[in-house]
Amino acid sequence: MFDIRRYTADKAEEWNQFVAQSKNGTFLFDRGYMDYHSDRFDDYSLMVYDDKGRLYAILPANRVGDVLYSHQGLSYGGLVMSERATTVAVCTLFNELNALLRCEGICRVLYKPVPWIYHRLPSEEDLFAIFLRCGARLTMRDVSSTIIPSHPVKWKRDRRYAANKARTNGIVVKQSEDYAAFWDILTANLMERFQVRPVHTLSEIELLHSSFPENILLWTAEGGDGRLLGGSVLYINGGVVHSQYISASKEGKRQHAVDAIYDYLIHEAYADKQFIDLGTSNMPHSSDLHGSLIYQKEGFGGRAVCYDTYEWTL
Repeated sequence: MFDIRRYTADKAEEWNQFVAQSKNGTFLFDRGYMDYHSDRFDDYSLMVYDDKGRLYAILPANRVGDVLYSHQGLSYGGLVMSERATTVAVCTLFNELNALLRCEGICRVLYKPVPWIYHRLPSEEDLFAIFLRCGARLTMRDVSSTIIPSHPVKWKRDRRYAANKARTNGIVVKQSEDYAAFWDILTANLMERFQVRPVHTLSEIELLHSSFPENILLWTAEGGDGRLLGGSVLYINGGVVHSQYISASKEGKRQHAVDAIYDYLIHEAYADKQFIDLGTSNMPHSSDLHGSLIYQKEGFGGRAVCYDTYEWTL
């Protein structure tokens, strides 16, 4: 029923047009975003055509040995589908996909579906299909904290106090192009707390911002003297605002820079958005929670949305 083909660079325009019109795609699947780190991954993305030769779905993926991954360079992946996708057809698609992968020497699949808050239309046909046809099991669950600005949850008292204190101290929140200064703060924080570096290098995030200037934005908090106290890199996907990075200097923490940023973003800059996703609060490479981090996000009114990983063998 389906014609499943490997993605090749000459298909980039067709791929990108499909992502833009799909019911659950985001700009992270645009090849301009995916390919910035193409040297790190053996791309094994797939394009699925129906019996009329129309592109029906795509699967951003990479291969390591005999394992197929929902692309490891992305926060989520899974099957990106057209509006025509139906449950019965997607079940058939996974039967045919599994048969193809077996022939290609793939023995195991790790699959990260697009979280539901990013769906333009209901798009969980793949979750049913991998349960029914693949025997998939849940192997990892990261928890994010998400706010619906039109139905806000009351802030915890300490978060409201901190935001008011920041306002009294004259902290100014604004858009900025100074990624270098923010990256110094972010890198120092991550190294001190987790002994890790940001997923993106400074040059990578600057490149991605230049490629997607309306989707990737930096908001910063400055003190009364103009000194940078903290910031947040946001990914804008239609009605969803995702906080990709947020960090404050030691002085910024004392002056409640993060509270000032979220107060402005939630109640002013993006009050008209459907969702504001404050990001996951898991410890690096673990399902364990970072308690103080999720306490802070839930203090802003964020509530749980899961980012899941499934696995099945062929």
